[in-house]
Amino acid sequence: MAKEKEEKKIVPPTNDSDKKKALDAALKQIDKAFGKGTLIRLGDKQVEAIDSISTGSLGLDLALGIGGIPKGRIIEVYGPESSGKTTLTLHIIAEAQKAGATCAFIDAEHALDVKYAANLGVDTENLYVSQPDFGEQALEIVENLARSGAVELIVVDSVAALTPKSEIEGDMGDQHVGLQARLMSQALRKLAGVVHKMNTTVVFINQIRMKIGAMGYGTPETTTGGNALKFYASVRLDVRKIATLKQNEEPIGNRTKVKVVKNKVAPPFKTAEFDIMFGEGISRDGEIIDYGVKLDIIDKSGAWFSYKAAKIGQGRENAKAYLKEHPEISDEIVATIKSSIGLDKLISGAGGKDSDDESESIEENTEE
Repeated sequence: MAKEKEEKKIVPPTNDSDKKKALDAALKQIDKAFGKGTLIRLGDKQVEAIDSISTGSLGLDLALGIGGIPKGRIIEVYGPESSGKTTLTLHIIAEAQKAGATCAFIDAEHALDVKYAANLGVDTENLYVSQPDFGEQALEIVENLARSGAVELIVVDSVAALTPKSEIEGDMGDQHVGLQARLMSQALRKLAGVVHKMNTTVVFINQIRMKIGAMGYGTPETTTGGNALKFYASVRLDVRKIATLKQNEEPIGNRTKVKVVKNKVAPPFKTAEFDIMFGEGISRDGEIIDYGVKLDIIDKSGAWFSYKAAKIGQGRENAKAYLKEHPEISDEIVATIKSSIGLDKLISGAGGKDSDDESESIEENTEE
């Protein structure tokens, strides 16, 4: 009779010394298989504060809690048509370029206005632009750029325009149920780890649609491309136009409200409001006046605005014009505002977990 082989029983280590030896052996095996640093103990390496890219808006930088959008993450910016989504992302590109970053714009909608981008401060000469033919091509370009580690910011405009190749090559009446959602889900599974490892920020602009047959509670709106982007995005920004700005009955811009509906790096649901002027983008001077008044840095008496006892304009538009003509005063007020709300400390590397306490008193916090 053949002798049966006894199965080798795996016995867990019982004392601390054996546990440490077993763990060291496992760590060596993991490092050998996947590379050094694949698994680390947080106590052995100081956790760095989350770096950010400014949005070009003082209020939105504060609402985000870390001085801008986080680096090495996936971001979603969505809203109705003509609400300011592309304008906001172009300002983010401009701010990233000022800090020396290389940026790319994936123009799936084939609608980028280069002249307008230049007016917002984008260095169009050094901006990499692609106008892909179909969705798979666009997302492959994004992945290749992210894997290179040489591009710090990639903007995709927009998710709704990422049409799968099979849909483009098919006939008009063909049904393509769930193709785009599957495409986005597959792409984001690959992208999530790459962008974190390479510290590349990917911003997806998205459109909203009405849910068919939506009844009862909850919003009837939804974004395109399925649910994957909602889960993988560290920050989701809802951009809405809330008013039209007029001067002498002529429209000169829009009042825009941005709500941080999701935030994995700071408390969510904060909002920011700012002016987007036609042809100029986000009005920096308008925000300076708004925050200056809220923080008692700028005095408002009736229609007059004053700074350090000197009148700077009668009416908001005149005060904005004064600050535009006197950039040194504008910069001085900005520095005082940042110091008052703690934004200067956030930008210098203190942020990551919580927003500044004082910010809550000057930010509208409405969870709709």
